[in-house]
Amino acid sequence: MKALVLAGGFPQIALLQELSSRGIQTVLADYNAEPVAKPYADIFYQASTLDVEKITEIAKAEQVDFLITACTDQALLTVAKVSEELGLPCYLDYRTGLNVTNKSYMKEVFVRAGVPTAKHVVMGTLDMDALRGMEYPLIVKPVDCNSSKGVKKVTNDAELRAAFDAAVRYSRTDTAIVEEFIEGEELSADIYVEDGVAHLLSISTLDKIANNDKFVIFRGFYSHEKTERVRPLVTQIAQQIADAFGLVNSPMLIQMIYDGRRAFVLEFSARTGGGVKYLLIRRAAGFDVIGAVVDLTLGNKPHVGDAKPENEYIANEFIYCYPGVFDRLVGFEELKAEGIISDYYLFKWKGAVFDTIENSGDRVAGFTVQADTVEELREKHRTAVARMRVLDENGKDMMRKDLLTDL
Repeated sequence: MKALVLAGGFPQIALLQELSSRGIQTVLADYNAEPVAKPYADIFYQASTLDVEKITEIAKAEQVDFLITACTDQALLTVAKVSEELGLPCYLDYRTGLNVTNKSYMKEVFVRAGVPTAKHVVMGTLDMDALRGMEYPLIVKPVDCNSSKGVKKVTNDAELRAAFDAAVRYSRTDTAIVEEFIEGEELSADIYVEDGVAHLLSISTLDKIANNDKFVIFRGFYSHEKTERVRPLVTQIAQQIADAFGLVNSPMLIQMIYDGRRAFVLEFSARTGGGVKYLLIRRAAGFDVIGAVVDLTLGNKPHVGDAKPENEYIANEFIYCYPGVFDRLVGFEELKAEGIISDYYLFKWKGAVFDTIENSGDRVAGFTVQADTVEELREKHRTAVARMRVLDENGKDMMRKDLLTDL
C-alpha cells in the first residue's frame, strides 16, 4: 500500500513512522523544501497542502491508496476533499471537513445545536453596525486558519479595523469572525468519539505569552485532578458537538473558556491537537491517537480503554527565539538522560530564520516535564530552563528563556 501524507511538521513524523511500521510506503507533501518530517518519508514533494489541484495531481501520479494527515486543520480539509473526489477512504466526508475547519460554518452549527459559544458576527467586509451590542474587548480571527494566525484581541475601533483587515488577508475565503472576549481559563480538550460516544482523553490549560495580543501558546499543562473535576461538563459538551456534527468515529479537539462554572466553546476540529498533543494523550490516557487515525482510514475501529496517567502533572513547554538563524540545540539530550525532562522535540530545521513571534508556528522546539507533585515539577522545570540552550549560526544562545515562566 502507499499513502500520501499532508504536512511535514513534528506530528507527521509519528504518522510516517506508524505507516512505515505497517509496511505502507509513504509520500509526503509540504510547502517547505526541508520540513522536519522529510527524512522519514519514502518520497517527497514540495507542494502546499492547501493546493487541492496539486495534491490531487500527486495522488494520481503516485497511485496512492489513501491520503492522510494528523494534528492540522487545513490539511485535513484537503485530505477530505481529494479523497472524496478520487473515491479514496477518509474518516470524514468533505462537507463535515468543511464544517469542522471553517469557523463560520462551525459557529452556525453551534448556534443551531445550542452549544455554548461567544456572541459573534462573521463578515467579509467590516460592518460596525453589525457589531452593535457587542462590547470591547473583542477577538478577531480568520474563519479558516490555524496556529493562531491572524487571531488578535482588540480594545477599540482602530485596533478592530486593523485586525479585521489582517484576518481577512489570512483567510482563504476573505472572511473573518469577530466575537466577544470571555474572561476565564482556556482549556484544550482532546476527545475520541467511538461509535458516536465522546470519550475525554485529556484536558490541558493553555498559557499564552504575557502582554501579547496574538494568543501565542508557550505551555500546555495537564493536571489529573483538574481533568477529573471538569470531566462531566466537558464530556457533556463534547457529546453535544459530536451529535451536532454527526461524528461517529473520530478524534476531536475542543478549545474552550472555563469560568469556574460554565464553559464556552471557542472552536473545535475533528483532529488531535497539534504540536505534541498526541504524546500528551498517550501519557495521560494511554491512547495512541496517531495509530487510531491510521486504523480509521483503513476501515478498522480503535477502542478507548481505561488507563491511568503516567504522572499527576505533565507540562509541555514550547520554546521561542530571539531573531536569528537556528543552528542546534544544546543540553537537551543530557537533561533527558538524567530524567529531568521526559522528552524534547525539534519543530524547525537547521538554518530556519526567526524574526518576530507572530503565532504558535514560530516555536523552534519544545520539551516535557512530568512529576507527581507541583514542587518536583517546578524544580525540574527550573533546572531544565537554566541548562538548555538554543544556538544560532554564530554559537549565540537565541532561546527566549524569559517566556518560560515558572510553573
